[in-house]
Amino acid sequence: MSRETDRTRHELLALRCRRGEPAALTELVRTWEPRLFFYVRRMLVDEEEAWQVLQEVWLAVLSRIDGLREPRCLPQWLYTIARNTLMSHLRGRYAERERAAAEAPEPIDEDDPLARWTDAEQVYAGLARLPPVDREVLTLCFLDDLSIAEIAEVLAIPPGTVKSRLFKARRALRAVLEGAE
Repeated sequence: MSRETDRTRHELLALRCRRGEPAALTELVRTWEPRLFFYVRRMLVDEEEAWQVLQEVWLAVLSRIDGLREPRCLPQWLYTIARNTLMSHLRGRYAERERAAAEAPEPIDEDDPLARWTDAEQVYAGLARLPPVDREVLTLCFLDDLSIAEIAEVLAIPPGTVKSRLFKARRALRAVLEGAE
């Protein structure tokens, strides 16, 4: 299916959801839950935690669907909500870690890296070892198949920044994967 056909299909689904059609809301969840879970799961190590975050994402999506200004941009809108929810969750988790650390102080190539490693589990394990910024951009680009412009919209950064983050993240993933061999 072409991108234009997908955009039209997304637009119609978003408009039906805004009208409050129960079948449309069911279709929205059925269609997008696997993709959004995949994105969230790549960003979080714990599967149960990922499901909890995804539940928060769906609450936000269903409560804000009326505010979707550009129905054709449904994918970017969904990923933006997922990202914002995820970042809020991670900020809370990091703040919790900081409080715990304060209480108990501790002692002081350009080839696509995914093409070389065909074992998906090895790639996913490598992704889990990357910083969230690198993991996020690689997941959106390679695993969720968003364009540079779409990623820029989701992350609210310029396309040039997306390209530079992709370059850095590819190198980091390659280093992690080569170190695991």
